[in-house]
Amino acid sequence: MSVPPSSVSLVVMGVAGCGKSSLGSALARAEGLPLIEGDDHHSPASREKMRRGIALTDADRDGWLATLGRLLQAHPQGVVLTCSALKKAYRDRLRGARPGLRFVFLDIDPASARQRVAARAGTHFFSTALVDNQFTTLESPVGEPGVLRLDALADPATLEQQARAWIAATEAAA
Repeated sequence: MSVPPSSVSLVVMGVAGCGKSSLGSALARAEGLPLIEGDDHHSPASREKMRRGIALTDADRDGWLATLGRLLQAHPQGVVLTCSALKKAYRDRLRGARPGLRFVFLDIDPASARQRVAARAGTHFFSTALVDNQFTTLESPVGEPGVLRLDALADPATLEQQARAWIAATEAAA
């Protein structure tokens, strides 16, 4: 029995190493939605900066956020986007592109994030040197409307179940 596709538009967000890609992929598959992997849309120059351990600026992220906004708009039937969305201004910009956008915030401690990023060295362009900068940049979304905070250290099946229950509850309330 297949599950009918959800109509939710959702960002799985948090610092590097929190598990955005894993949870985003699982939710897209389970909800029958397309997945947009935010990292795939960084410019070559931004990817090179991150590879070299140089933090991106707001200006570096401007074109990336514009692209992600267009991609959200291109999926009016619902979509899952993985994106760090570290600052409220970034989240607000995405919300402006897609009214009703919701966020699943994968909350993780710095030591665990550093360990996870180090474990994927060689398979991802993000440098472990940037993890601390991500925590410095992060403006917690907790308390903003349409945000679910999850413990990123929970097992993947639990995270998926918690997020899906929240999606179902918020869709039923809409």
